[in-house]
Parts: sequence; structure tokens; C-alpha cells
Amino acid sequence: MRIDNLSAGIVKRATLLADGRDIIYYDDPDTTLGAERAVDARTLDPRPATATMRQDVLTGDWITVAANRQNRVMMPSADADPLAPQTPTNPSEVPSRYDVAVFENRSPAFGPALAEAVGTAPAASDAPRGLDDLDALGLGRTRTSVGRCEVVCFSPAHSGSFGTQSVTRARTVIEAWADRTAALSQLPGIQQIFPFENRGEAIGVTLPHPHGQIYAYPYVTPRTAKLLDSIDRTAPDLFARVLEFEQASERVVFRGEHWTAFVPFAARWPLEVHLMPHRHVPDFAATTEAERDELAPLYLRLLRGVDALYDTPTPYIAAWHQAPVNVGRDTVRLHLQLTSPRRAADKLKFLAGSEAAMWAWAAEVTPEQGAARIRDAIASAEAAATASAPASAPAPAPASAPASAPTSEETPA
Repeated sequence: MRIDNLSAGIVKRATLLADGRDIIYYDDPDTTLGAERAVDARTLDPRPATATMRQDVLTGDWITVAANRQNRVMMPSADADPLAPQTPTNPSEVPSRYDVAVFENRSPAFGPALAEAVGTAPAASDAPRGLDDLDALGLGRTRTSVGRCEVVCFSPAHSGSFGTQSVTRARTVIEAWADRTAALSQLPGIQQIFPFENRGEAIGVTLPHPHGQIYAYPYVTPRTAKLLDSIDRTAPDLFARVLEFEQASERVVFRGEHWTAFVPFAARWPLEVHLMPHRHVPDFAATTEAERDELAPLYLRLLRGVDALYDTPTPYIAAWHQAPVNVGRDTVRLHLQLTSPRRAADKLKFLAGSEAAMWAWAAEVTPEQGAARIRDAIASAEAAATASAPASAPAPAPASAPASAPTSEETPA
């Protein structure tokens, strides 16, 4: 086991699963766990062959065909949770007790093969030969779907989400994102790293365990490619301009010393919030310890406010956009895009003809209304938390809201 001391008192312990996949434990600074971790004694089938990518010549997009993902576990009971620590009756994916655990997905869309052999990862027979190779168009083009897909377990508990974690645990997960972003960026053939959390059955979640994922792509994703084109057509400091524009608006949800949360001017979804650092950083690996320290409580504040909008938890996709590994490092800024299809307590927005087929969006909620509702929900969640807290526990100092925050308006259903 390889052991490293990270920032904020977090300890990293890296080892292997029975079939050679990486597993990394990240211990909280106040962990109650010992230094040892159980060995994975399972007898596992060989890892599936790496998937193949096919190019859509009409758009240039690369589509991964990963048939091995058809047999994923669907909503298991607590005693069969594959992300819980192993027990004598549950041979799960995580051999030992843990605070935060990250491991290679058993049914990946990308990998295990890489552009070159590294550790237990084999070399692909037909890996992409750089960005120029991927940009070229042609009928019937294929490449091996090299890369890495990892699962990030936020907690050993069977249910919950990032927003249900403590500030200390949130900080540990953020450290894991930064550490994995740095490590995955060094793997041969990797072009972009994407940490994200899918939350709720309405999003398509198949496991109730509190977890997220990290994808390491062999290409620059279509959304980021479009973003790079917008930067080329405007200015290298586009993100700084966007942040300044949003900070001067009524769409600000809250502002801290290092981060601002806002509903974007042209939000697509009924619920959409961006969280952006005040200085340019391309990815989590480039953030400072102070930025990570502030992000932990601010991100929890946002997620708990989103959950306070309705009587039941809000489904969402929490997408952390990062600059590609080899291009756009000085122009693309790390930022969160949190979106939910929930447009009312009992209604979801479905992407039908115009949006799904033509990518032509129509929003039913104005961004200004959306920001006001989220600000009110955050205030409500914090008031409820203060009321239920022990009298001796001081309330945390909230990040500032915009001085001219409007009152909440009813969101049309």
C-alpha cells in the first residue's frame, strides 16, 4: 500500500483490488480508522475488453459502444450494496472500512486500456493518435475507447448524497477530486477529466449509495469543444467577463471570498446554478488549500438549499467542468454546472423533439426567478438547521447574498 499525506490533514492510501484495478482510500483528518486496510480476497472474472468508439461523421462526435455496461447492478438493498465495505455476506467492491474511497469502475465506458501500458492497464491496439486524429472526419472510423472511469464513494453509508455529508467529509472528497485530476491527467491518451455526481432516480441513478464518478476521456468533450470555439470568437478572458457580468446581476445566489454561485443569464434547465472560482484555475488540481477549504461548506450550502426547494430530495446532475489536459489551460476555468429537470414538486422537464433532436432549448423558468427561489430555499434550510442545532453550537457565518436580492416569485408549473 502506498501512503501519502495530502493537504488539510487528509491521508491517501493506494492499493489494488483482486483483478488489478486501482483503489484509493482517502482518510478524513479526524478519522477513527486505523492505518491498515483489508485485502480484497475475492476471485473475480477477468476485466472486460475495452470498448470501441465510433465516429458520427455528421457531427464529428465519438460514440462509445460499451456492451459490458448492460449488466450493471440496479438499486440493490443495503445488504447487497456494492459500494459498502465488504462483509462476510456482501462481497462488495470495497474490501475495507473507509471514509472516502475511489476505485476503477468494473463496467467502464472508457478503459482499462490506455494509449500506452501503465501498471495493470494494457496498451490499446487502436488508440486515438492525438487530437488531430480525432478531429478528422470519415465514414466508418473507429478507435479503442481508452481512458479511465472511477467511482468516488463519499461515505460508507448506504444512502445519501454529497449534500448529506459533513464539512470535513466534503473537504476530503474535494481533496480526492484534486488528487485524482492530477493523477489521471498524467495517463497516456487522456484529454479531459470530468468529476460529477448523478443524484436521484429521475436522473437515472442505479445505486442509492452516496457516490459520484470521474471520467477520464480520450478526447475533448463536445461541450468543451464548443466552449473553446466561443473563447476563440470572443476573448481569452471570457470566463472573467462572465463572472463579472453575473456578479453585478440579481442572479447571484451567494458569494464567498473565493467562489460565487449564480444562475446563468441563459439558463436552460428549470433549476440551474453555476459555482465559479474568482481567479482563473483550470482544474481542481490547481486550486489552493484556501479555495478547497471554502468550497466545502459553500458547496454543501448550495446543495442543501436545492433540497429545501421541495418536500422531497431534488434530482440533479452536479457537473464539474475542467479545462482539457492539453489545450485551453489558460482560458477554460474550473466551474460547477448544477442542473435539475424538476420544474415543480410533481413535474419534470423532459427533453422532447426540439431540444433532444435539434438542441434548440426553451426555458420555462426565468433565471432571475430561479435565483430568487434558490436564495429563499437556502435561507429556509439554514433557519431550520439553526433551530434544530444545540444551543451551544454557533451558527456558521453564511456567504454574502446580493444586496438587492429580490423576493421569491412563484415559479410557473
